[in-house]
Amino acid sequence: MGGEVKIWNPVEIAEQARNDYASQIFPSLLTIDPSLSLPQMTPLVINLCKDMFKAWSKFDDSCFKVEQISGGITNMLLKVTVKKGDSINEIITIRLYGPNTEYIIDRHRELQAIKYITAAGFGAKWLGIFGNGIVQSFINAHTLTPSDMRDPKLVAKIAKQLRRFHHVEIPGSKEPQLWNDIWKFYEKASVLKFDDGEKQKTYETVSFKELHEEIHDLQVLCDRLKSPVLFSHNDLLSGNIMINHEEDALYLIDYEYASYNYRGFDIGNHFAEYAGFECDYSLYPNMNEQYHFFRHYLQPDRPHEVPENDLKTLYVEANIYALASHLFWSLWGLIQAKMSPIDFDYLDYFFLRYKEYKRKKEKHVSMALSYLSECRNE
Repeated sequence: MGGEVKIWNPVEIAEQARNDYASQIFPSLLTIDPSLSLPQMTPLVINLCKDMFKAWSKFDDSCFKVEQISGGITNMLLKVTVKKGDSINEIITIRLYGPNTEYIIDRHRELQAIKYITAAGFGAKWLGIFGNGIVQSFINAHTLTPSDMRDPKLVAKIAKQLRRFHHVEIPGSKEPQLWNDIWKFYEKASVLKFDDGEKQKTYETVSFKELHEEIHDLQVLCDRLKSPVLFSHNDLLSGNIMINHEEDALYLIDYEYASYNYRGFDIGNHFAEYAGFECDYSLYPNMNEQYHFFRHYLQPDRPHEVPENDLKTLYVEANIYALASHLFWSLWGLIQAKMSPIDFDYLDYFFLRYKEYKRKKEKHVSMALSYLSECRNE
C-alpha cells in the first residue's frame, strides 16, 4: 500500500458535514505522501492550500510558509502560515495521516466525533478535508511532556477539562467501544506474518492463547464494576494535551480514538501515559496523586468536598481499566509493528506494555475484588 492512498471521499464528507456542522468544510481530492521530506512535501502542501481555499489560489508560492509541528506515531502535523504583504492572513494546521493507519483507526468514527467535539468548543476548528488528512485552525499552544502531566496545577486543569469533554453528546450509538476494539485488535494481531525473520521469531514468542484468556477474564471483572459510559478521548497522552500559559488555556486534541467508553478507561489510560513512550512505569501516579486528579474531575469547584467513597470507586475503576489500557495498546503495538513505516520499535512496545500488565495485574485485580465484596456487604 503506497504512502498516499485516499482513505475517504473528501467531497462526499464535506457534503455530509454541511448538514450538521455550523461552518463550511472545504474539500480537495489531492493527497500528500507523508513519507516525503519537508522540502519535497512543501510544494504539494502549497498546492493543496490553493486547491482547497479558492481565495488563496492566485497567491504566489512565496506567501506560504510550511513547518512541521510534530510527527505523532500515527500522523504528522504541519503548520502553514499564509502571508500577503506584511500581514499574516491566516495560520492553519494540516493533519496528515500515516499510511495503513485506517487498518487500526476508524476514520469515519473520528470525523463524526470531530464535528461535535469542535462544535462543543474543544480543540481546533475543522476547516477542510483532503484525500489522506484534514485541515484545522491553528492552536497557539505547545504540547505537554509526560513530566508536565504530573504538575499538580496542570493535573487539576486536565481533570476539569476531561470532565467537560465527558459531557459532550455525540449522536448515534452510545455503546462503549473498548472491548469491541480490543477483540478486533486481537483478531488482527494474532494472524500477522513478518517478512523480517528476526521480527517473525520474536512475534512467535507471543502466546495468543494466554492473551485471549487475559482479555476475557479482565472483561468479566471490568463489567462487574459498572463504570459509567461517557464520550471519551481514549488517547490522553502528553502529546494530545496542549497549553497556552499566557491565556491560561488547556486543550485536548487529536480524536483518532475517541468514542463512547468507560470513564475508568479514559482516566486509567491517561495515568498509564505518565510513563511516556519509554514506558517508565515508576512515573505512574500514586494514590495521592490520583486522588488529586479525581477531586478536580468530580467536583472542580469544591475539590476538597468529594466524599471518600467516590474517590475509592474512581481509584478502583481507573487502576483496573489501566490494565485494559495495557492490553489495548500492546495489541496495537503488534499491528503497528507490521503496518507502520515509522521508525519505532513497536514489537518492543508490545512487550513493555504486556509486561507491565502482568506486573500490576495481581495487585489491581485483588483490589477490585475486595472492593466488589465490600459493596456487596454494605
